Amino acid sequence: MKQILVLVAMLALDADSTMAAALFDEKAKKFTAGYEFLKQQKYQEARAAFEAGLQESPANARAHFYLGDACRGLKAWACAEEHYQTSLELDAQSSVAELAKQRGRKAKVWRLLDEGKQAINEPNASAKQIAHAEDTLDIAHKLGLDDEQRALYHQLHEKIQQQHTRSHEKTVSAKHLERSMALVSAGEFIMGSSTGDADEQPVRHVYVDAFYMDKHQLSVGEYAKFLEATSHVAPSEWDIMRKSMHQKRPVINVDWADADAYCKWAGKRLPTEAEWEKAARGTDGRIYPWGNELPTQFHANMNKEVWNNHVVLTPVGMFEDGKSPYGIYDMAGNVWEWVSDWYDPNSYKTGSLRNPTGPPRGDYKVVRGGSWGSGPKDLRSTDRETHLPSFRGYGTGFRCAKTP
Repeated sequence: MKQILVLVAMLALDADSTMAAALFDEKAKKFTAGYEFLKQQKYQEARAAFEAGLQESPANARAHFYLGDACRGLKAWACAEEHYQTSLELDAQSSVAELAKQRGRKAKVWRLLDEGKQAINEPNASAKQIAHAEDTLDIAHKLGLDDEQRALYHQLHEKIQQQHTRSHEKTVSAKHLERSMALVSAGEFIMGSSTGDADEQPVRHVYVDAFYMDKHQLSVGEYAKFLEATSHVAPSEWDIMRKSMHQKRPVINVDWADADAYCKWAGKRLPTEAEWEKAARGTDGRIYPWGNELPTQFHANMNKEVWNNHVVLTPVGMFEDGKSPYGIYDMAGNVWEWVSDWYDPNSYKTGSLRNPTGPPRGDYKVVRGGSWGSGPKDLRSTDRETHLPSFRGYGTGFRCAKTP
């Protein structure tokens, strides 16, 4: 089809060569050169020649028409549209007027399709930009499409539908994130305790970027979805743990790699020690997530002595009085929580004051928050305990974090 159109156009140009030669007098030799370039399909050279000639003779309707053809060959649709329109305005009765109307309309359609394509392919296109692109394509469709334009139009409409689907999924995901995670804003907080263990000292002001933290410890029910979707090995005593009465209790018997694998599968990650501590105690240096008063039965699941087939654990999110300043539950008691850091007893002395992440390697991983068997000392938000990464126990679980 393209070859036929080019041939028809060239035949038209050849038939019109005598007229063109007569039209382009000594004052406009650049037009003659542009016309010769156009016949040779040297569109860039033709455009330059016609533009130079029009600087001297700006009212030459035929030259504007041929410049439109040169721009059309370069797929410079706005340029083509402009000069076809100018040709018509200068001489609506010329022998090429009807052709100028047809080609001008087609150039306009291509311009609109290109504008829509550019907006749709924008990596971070907003909903407003996509809506504008859709309107632009509708205008192009109303002007009339040839076969090639129609194919592009349908491709772009399919992309718009994909964009709408992704936008809907993002909205749903954002609403789910808002329900299941708490945003911890960027800024400094007081990290460490002057009265705590040696590895909690000294007290420092540490800056942490904004992040999300799961409002609840990872439950058995949520972990079951992960196991069903992957080939990951279930933790020991899973047959007991997965009973319906335990679905909302925290998952246990998971080692560090299990916790890390789940968070990655969920599109999240394990929190750093600094993130965990800030999410637990806020920015005012409080001892526990709820404040400085000693824990009671209303604050946390604690001080239990005997494991009893998961019943010793409480369902996540039960202790309203024990929430952290960010509305996060069970950051003291129920189960210890794995964090991403390797343990370093001196990290509070030597670690970075901005987004510390612990040493690059080590022998032990850190757990935070205490468990169902812990007393007040272990429930403090600054308390640091350690396990081998391969450790699995009745009192160890996790929650995930996410970078915005």
